[in-house]
Amino acid sequence: MLEIRDLAAGYGPAAVLHGVSLDVGEGEIVALIGPNTAGKSSLLRCISRIAISWCRGSMNFLGQALSEKAAHEVAGLGIGHVLEGRQVFAQMTVAENLRLGAWSRRRSRGDLDADLQRVMTLFPRLGERLSQPAGTLSGGEQQMVAVGRALMVAPRLLLLDEPSHGLAPRVVDELHAALLRIHGQGVSILLVEQNAQLALTLSSRAYVLSSGRIELSGESHRLLADDHVRQTYLGI
Repeated sequence: MLEIRDLAAGYGPAAVLHGVSLDVGEGEIVALIGPNTAGKSSLLRCISRIAISWCRGSMNFLGQALSEKAAHEVAGLGIGHVLEGRQVFAQMTVAENLRLGAWSRRRSRGDLDADLQRVMTLFPRLGERLSQPAGTLSGGEQQMVAVGRALMVAPRLLLLDEPSHGLAPRVVDELHAALLRIHGQGVSILLVEQNAQLALTLSSRAYVLSSGRIELSGESHRLLADDHVRQTYLGI
């Protein structure tokens, strides 16, 4: 589904990714773990074509070259991106935030209402807050808005950047369950997550990114058993 080969990227003259290659197959959850400043968020921004100075290398999604696309065209291909820090539009209502996520699709009002209802089914709490400004929600509820907004793209691939960051354990468990339901609906997921235990538990395969380079990769259960990964990223 997604093929990345020899990707380099940076901000101004400074490179943050150096020859990164990875794949996400149809129906997979693939995790990307690593220390802060490793370049994980930058990699997702390269894929979705937002807020990064330059990317060089090959990125193909369902046979189409992403480097030739604008950000809204990438979303239109079926790639949803949940940004680090949630990034909701604070003054807009929950409903407005969610509907904005579907902008690139330009579908009928009826189709959008049906998609909105699917998000409400996944996150019932949002249904009670549709007319509330998103900035007044709790951190966990804002993360639900961010995920729901990305789902309004009707994605085939969902990019998730640190979805559990700053959330209470109970909310993290709710999010974990929601991601599994999303995956069960046929959505592939590329998950960037500082909580390596969570990421490796959710995913079938994983990559370890360090200093802008892939250090390790393999089946998640094998990485969970790797002494280096356990000591460096799991603290056990």
